[in-house]
Amino acid sequence: MHGNSPANVVQASGTPAPRNIHSKKTQILEESNIVGEPPPSRDAGIEGEVEAVLALLSIHDYDRARTSVAQLITGRKGEYIFRIGCQPSHASLFAGESVDDATEWSGVPRTDVEVASLQSSVKRVVEELGGKVSVLFETTDGHHPRATLLLRLPPPSIELVPEVRCAVVGNVDSGKSTTLGVLTRGPLDDGRGRARVALFRHKHEIETGRTSSVGMEILGFSTAGTPVLPNILPSADANVIRRDKLGWDEISAQSAKIVSFSDLAGHERYLKTTLYGLTSGAPSCVILMVGANAGLIGMSKEHLAIALALSVPVVVCITKIDMTPPNILNETTKQVVKILKSPGCRKTPVFVNSMEVAVESSQTFAQYKLCPIFRVSNVTGEGLDYFRTFLNLLPSSEADTETFTVDQPLEYSVTDVWSVPYVGTVVNGILNSGSVKTGDSVLFGPDSNGHFQSTVVRSMQRKRYFQFLLAFSVAEAGQCVALALKRVKRAAVRKGMVIVHKADTPPKATRQFEGQVLILYHNTTMQRNYQAMLHCGAVRQTVRIITMDNAEGVLRTGDRATVQFEFITQPEFVKVGMKLLFREGKTKGLGVITRLL
Repeated sequence: MHGNSPANVVQASGTPAPRNIHSKKTQILEESNIVGEPPPSRDAGIEGEVEAVLALLSIHDYDRARTSVAQLITGRKGEYIFRIGCQPSHASLFAGESVDDATEWSGVPRTDVEVASLQSSVKRVVEELGGKVSVLFETTDGHHPRATLLLRLPPPSIELVPEVRCAVVGNVDSGKSTTLGVLTRGPLDDGRGRARVALFRHKHEIETGRTSSVGMEILGFSTAGTPVLPNILPSADANVIRRDKLGWDEISAQSAKIVSFSDLAGHERYLKTTLYGLTSGAPSCVILMVGANAGLIGMSKEHLAIALALSVPVVVCITKIDMTPPNILNETTKQVVKILKSPGCRKTPVFVNSMEVAVESSQTFAQYKLCPIFRVSNVTGEGLDYFRTFLNLLPSSEADTETFTVDQPLEYSVTDVWSVPYVGTVVNGILNSGSVKTGDSVLFGPDSNGHFQSTVVRSMQRKRYFQFLLAFSVAEAGQCVALALKRVKRAAVRKGMVIVHKADTPPKATRQFEGQVLILYHNTTMQRNYQAMLHCGAVRQTVRIITMDNAEGVLRTGDRATVQFEFITQPEFVKVGMKLLFREGKTKGLGVITRLL
């Protein structure tokens, strides 16, 4: 197994870091808010609302109960996790010990008869509202009978289907494409790459079995909480799996929630593509795939370091447990836990070995620095049910109101541009703030001179690969949408531009800016005029160092400094507080923009 000291988590793969830099790395990672926190306790206010509903159902007051349940579900984007009976504390649940021995419980105790009766009452009320109830977890034996239900209403229209964006990363041969193939197609793998063939887009990928491009896959979940999958027999061969697939429009029409996966490349030569996918795609979580037979090696540590630098929640998925001897699986598990607990990560590992842990961790892992660990086999199917349930319950990306604010002015990052026949120039990207509707007058830029050009949004569509859904009129912060721009040449738009509403004072493009940075790894020293590739949101451009506040005038591995950068080619639209990553070959640095010059 490869070494797994804390330093290895945040450095270029395969290169030993000097010993004296640990404290500096820890310091800046802590300041980036990458620190561990104790598992949370349950929200008493919400518990009170649930108990009030259960009290109404106990006295058969269905009308008032229906109103309360409707408020609960609509207040949480159309779905709600409803708990009946006493619930164990998260601390004891996530510790991996037997829950029956737990001392801390919350909620009102119920008998198994009461739990069953209340379940059927809740089902009746939700179905009267037009929704569906699915039982996520239920136990009637033991001292604490309890049940957890998912209450979900169908979305009002296709374009309002909530979406969760997940980026899938990991080393070469860690099972990324195979796991996604099994999740999105249904049939298990045969151990020889049958499941992943359906995901590959190029002939050389099928021949080598290695992803070279950013693959996009979606997994839909119905109102009843079941995955939307094509009808493929378990014994089908690779050609049948590749051919018999549902279109993205069909999946969207049948789904009440969609999980969008970016299948990023694992190979070192495609790191540029993977970095751009992570910085521009604004994923809600990063799923780090680790092959149980190989451990956390190579690019896995690089990908983990990038996810931590961008403050994106991480989920670890250990694959290939069917072919790995128990002693090697234990070694891999210990290595993953050691790295997650190291000073560079400060995550609390939570092994998902029951449906109850899968349900509760999906709601709390992002805000409390937990890292759920799944152990799955794509050949036997072991552990996949927990993983599917976890994905089904993840909060939607647009529900993250801290990152995406609707009441702020429009800001839209362009991550893709193409020319569509009979439509014109179409851009794809993410609404960082505000809202936009068809017919709006907008500005796009900056161009090479730092100016913004005006145009009109001709039409708007939710991007579903190369097939588009029905046009719709309004898009809000957090959504990933495609905009057709009126009378704009394809060459006039590029990745990294922004689109804003027309105003009296157009936004200002930035050529020079100041940032606080930490050098994670560099084999010599960095001086003035040093050049590197900068990734900052959807912006990807070469920058050079103008000045630094280091007394020696040079930066080495582990140094922290306030550095002034200048864009080489053209000015860009960046803001104070944005995270930045820069690289040049194996050089890695991370930081945050503190001032625009």
